[in-house]
Amino acid sequence: MTNEIKLAFSHPVERSRTNLSDIELDRISLRDHILEVEIGAFQSERGMTQRICFNVVVEVKPVHKVIDDDVDKILSYDKVTEAISDEVYSERVNLLETLAERIADRILIEPQAHRAFVRIEKLDRGPGALGVEIVRTERDHNSAILSSLGIDELSLRPHVVYLSNAAVASIYLESWIDQLCASQQPVILCVDFPKNPLGAKNEKSSIQRRLDLLSIEQSAWILAGKNSKCVVVSTKTELDFAIKHGQISVWAPSKIILDANKPPDVDADKTYKLAYWLMNELNGEKLSVIGMVPEAYNDDNMVAILPLEEDIF
Repeated sequence: MTNEIKLAFSHPVERSRTNLSDIELDRISLRDHILEVEIGAFQSERGMTQRICFNVVVEVKPVHKVIDDDVDKILSYDKVTEAISDEVYSERVNLLETLAERIADRILIEPQAHRAFVRIEKLDRGPGALGVEIVRTERDHNSAILSSLGIDELSLRPHVVYLSNAAVASIYLESWIDQLCASQQPVILCVDFPKNPLGAKNEKSSIQRRLDLLSIEQSAWILAGKNSKCVVVSTKTELDFAIKHGQISVWAPSKIILDANKPPDVDADKTYKLAYWLMNELNGEKLSVIGMVPEAYNDDNMVAILPLEEDIF
């Protein structure tokens, strides 16, 4: 028992040595990488940063070829630190567990990576370090799921579709959703600002912005009530899951926008601009706008304006 307790509090590199694999593996490690991060589920943790310590060990499959001292032929330390930075600064999260999962997922995308040990600790929440540690292997199960659905990695760029109020009220709505389902491409539906929003529109305060976003979510639930194939999602994790499984999602924007490190600098009632922002955040294939003509964008090749007709996809 003493050895087990010692092992539980040892560095991940020691833990990885106890998990022997059937294949020959090398290891790279990152120790005591500290960043100032806004994270936490408590209200007292919002609007402030705290020191977070990252320790990561990645077991990698050896490169059985001439490396020629070329960094592009290996899984470098930069890939690990980039995975941490990308996940830390892409979206505010509440839980260390969520952040650890995302970092491990991003590392395990790399072809050489076989298993990742990720330990994350909060250094400022008490007299000691408070943290979590996870171990994840390369995502064979995700590849199997994608293969069974006939989806490869290149087809995971979502099609973002903006539905105006007129489009949601159209008699063709069900036909459009059926067409999108038949495409076997992940689809994210974004809805218009409602005609009767919550609160008063004469004040542009942070409270009113929240009310505006909640008004959009009210419209999202109304759409979901019209068609059972439309599932309302509010987190990036839910969106990622839906994208990987080729599902149709209806975006409830409050959490992602309020937690974003670089939220869209537009009023919430300009919902088509929020849809355009989301498409870029998710590296979407394109944005289709139904039932209205929005303002011009920097890249009109990524935006399709569609009429209120039955067959448009």
